[in-house]
Amino acid sequence: MGDGSKPKKKKNKILLFVLLLVVIIAITLLVIMLLPGQTPLSGLFGAREPVFTVNELNFSVGRDRVFSHADGFVAAAGSLGLQVIAPDGRETLREPFQMSEPAITEAGGYFIAFDIGGSVVRVFNNSQILSLVDAEGDVVSASINSNGWFCIVTQERGGSRGIVTVYNNNGTEVLRAFVRLGFAVTARISPDNRSLAILSLTDTGSRISFYHGFDEDKDPDYLFDLSGELIIDIKYLSNTEILAISTDSLIIVDHTGNGRELFTFADKRLGAYIFGTEFAALHLYDYGIGYSGRVVTLSYDGTAIGELGLTRDIISMSQFARSLTVLSSDGLTFFDMNLEQAYTTDEGFFAANRVLALTENVALATSDHSASLVHRMQGD
Repeated sequence: MGDGSKPKKKKNKILLFVLLLVVIIAITLLVIMLLPGQTPLSGLFGAREPVFTVNELNFSVGRDRVFSHADGFVAAAGSLGLQVIAPDGRETLREPFQMSEPAITEAGGYFIAFDIGGSVVRVFNNSQILSLVDAEGDVVSASINSNGWFCIVTQERGGSRGIVTVYNNNGTEVLRAFVRLGFAVTARISPDNRSLAILSLTDTGSRISFYHGFDEDKDPDYLFDLSGELIIDIKYLSNTEILAISTDSLIIVDHTGNGRELFTFADKRLGAYIFGTEFAALHLYDYGIGYSGRVVTLSYDGTAIGELGLTRDIISMSQFARSLTVLSSDGLTFFDMNLEQAYTTDEGFFAANRVLALTENVALATSDHSASLVHRMQGD
């Protein structure tokens, strides 16, 4: 009779090998599950969920920091001056000076920083100061177009007149307009550098004054008056059309002072707005119902693109190209312009009070003490 111990030993070796293989697979899966950003079986079956990474940018511009960006460069202005940081984290510009109420805006890679209520104005790009202005009156607002032409709205010290001063891209003054009726709020220069639109508030409502040509001081060429409504802001859509937002509606005004309503929201309370390059976005509250409301995206012909109902408070919104980034009490959410394909960070960024969209997948979440770059990476 043959010895049955050899087949038995061979069978035991096979079972031991299978058991060892199972243990190795289990350990491998456990290691994968413990990797940052991974979930059980992540990446093994189907597409992974979006992964977010965060890194810090360090700005030293003092208090009340405000931010803008162009081509990946982030500019910050604060109580101690301005600073620009490149996409790789390098500092490319720093200018120390004092501001009480810093503000900043950008167009075409040109930045303008100014002190609301003060006199300091700086125009710069990502590497150098282009113009330094010490305004004669108290600065109310300032703006710049994509060609580097800029204008400053000031209130006359010791007087009641508003003054709008226009400068070309060399920093040379080309027009000074006096607003004799109402309070001048903001002004914009057309994309072709040939026209100026001034928004002012009057006793009866709002007024937009149009100046065509910067060859001499003169009275407005055309006026648009809106009785009983407060216009908050204006933007040139083209050389001949202005987009105005009031507390009740969006309005298109042409360069001859004729206006037409684009979109109305009289039954809502305006929470925030964005005039992007591709679309406008409005945050609208329902009256008397807490944070209830909606975000609406619109094309500039008045067509509604997307709508999203809300039950949480929105802290800040920002637009880049065809995307919208929203900072709320839930966290940071990336949308397309249709308000679909939403991806929300796992972290709440509750300390952040503003978001700045740098690309469709990267945003800067900022507060008075921190600035975090948040990257959204779609899994394979």
